[in-house]
Amino acid sequence: MTTQRVSDVVKPALLRWARETAGLAPGDASKKIGVKPARLAEWEEGRLRPTIAQLRKAANVYRRPFAVFFLGEPPSQPVPLHDFRRLVDEPPGQLSPELLLEMRRARRRRAVAFDLLTDLGHAVPEIPLRARLGDDPEAAATEARTWLGISTDEQARWAGEYEPLTAWLTILEARGVLVFQTSDVPLEEMRGFSLNERRLPVILLNAKDAPRGRVFTLMHEFTHLVLSQGGVCDPLRPGRHARTDDERIEVYCNRVAGAILVPRDALLAHPVVAPLRGPREWSDEALQRLAEQFAVSREVVLRRLLILGRTTDAFYERKRAQYLAQYQALATRAREREGFAPLFRVVVRDNGRRYTRLVLEALDRERITLADVSEYLGVRLKHLGDIAGAVERVSAAG
Repeated sequence: MTTQRVSDVVKPALLRWARETAGLAPGDASKKIGVKPARLAEWEEGRLRPTIAQLRKAANVYRRPFAVFFLGEPPSQPVPLHDFRRLVDEPPGQLSPELLLEMRRARRRRAVAFDLLTDLGHAVPEIPLRARLGDDPEAAATEARTWLGISTDEQARWAGEYEPLTAWLTILEARGVLVFQTSDVPLEEMRGFSLNERRLPVILLNAKDAPRGRVFTLMHEFTHLVLSQGGVCDPLRPGRHARTDDERIEVYCNRVAGAILVPRDALLAHPVVAPLRGPREWSDEALQRLAEQFAVSREVVLRRLLILGRTTDAFYERKRAQYLAQYQALATRAREREGFAPLFRVVVRDNGRRYTRLVLEALDRERITLADVSEYLGVRLKHLGDIAGAVERVSAAG
């Protein structure tokens, strides 16, 4: 294709659309592409056309296929995800290019997974759980645990930082939820989001978060799916007292998530809790023992004790401030460990085991090509053997 042909075919609306949907301001986009802002404006206004080299650079910056610039008109965009992070006194925020890209990736992988499941003859079951904001959180959590098929005895056997996360991920993926992760979005911007679909819904977790923090976010986003209220979340932001509709949803999702992870009857019957009545202060040793029993953070246990009338507001607020400060250190440690993880493990983590396994199955059954695998998993083919081995080891472990 010659430069003249590019001038004839590329439409200014496509250039503007690609930049805007990437979440880039004109100044940022022009700097990344390597042209002056005035030149970018000329492209988008149709007064000048980019060369092929410039167009390829723009495609790379906007994270779009080169061919998208030759469409007849900009593709239709999905409805933006609802933003549950904003507090009552905050103005609407702008989503970062990194977060917008992860939303596109999640939708793309879900579409690929749906097509592969259908082509391979696998069922795509619908999640049967339904809840409304006015439902009892404890009852909703009990129904969810029953459907997920997890017992407190099994939960108590999970040890360490990562085993609980791996176990909950495996359970949700087995029930038809696609779970992806990313380390490309700042933790300060997002801890998770969900794509609300009755069949093959999606949860994305921020891998920069501490493992047990991701467990809570996972259950928080799962509750959003049950409510049919997907969106972008930071479960640590809302307090216990909601002031807006969004905050009411966030508080409810936190309540249900906590009740799923720490069931009321199991907590109240625990030997540490059962002999005691009424609100009280708890030792660090007791809270840590309970946290290990349910494989959650101490803050989750503490909030459950407060909700169930076994501690005071003052003690909760004091300890929560302490735990949040420690939580930042745990998240930092998780990020440092992630920096040493082999690439194939990061690929399996970010794509999710179920999705990765599905892509490899489609390759094995000759439904897709090696080039498709590279595109669907976002990895070079030289890593394919390690990826397949990692998925196989996880499958054999349960």
